[in-house]
Amino acid sequence: MEAALDEARAAAARGEVPVGAVVTDVSGVVLSRAGNEVEARHDPSAHAEMLALRAAADLRGDKWLADATLWVTLEPCPMCAQAASFFRVRRVVFGAYDPKGGGVDHGARIFTASSCHHVPEVVGGVRETESAALLRGFFAARR
Repeated sequence: MEAALDEARAAAARGEVPVGAVVTDVSGVVLSRAGNEVEARHDPSAHAEMLALRAAADLRGDKWLADATLWVTLEPCPMCAQAASFFRVRRVVFGAYDPKGGGVDHGARIFTASSCHHVPEVVGGVRETESAALLRGFFAARR
């Protein structure tokens, strides 16, 4: 999770919402890492999770990440949760909960939908305080 927090800090420094994501294999080797790039790419789908999942799949040369863990500093939104399912990641670990925009424990609850074909293991609240503080600080500075 430290690497995901590093990505979130770097995203904030670039003026992006501070969310970072890392994909590791089953032995903990980092396959990819990314921070949000929505503003830089002018692309609302350039969330950290999407970028990290795509990069890991490219590295592997495979669309499935069945032995991988997605580490992310914020509860994935519905788009990113669905992507984690489509990439068939083994596990999703996230930091801060997102009652407004989350798609795992809040909102759409993608993994409990009958239309979800792959349900990863989910662990929420890992380094939640640090992840939430990054987001609060970022948005407070913009107000």
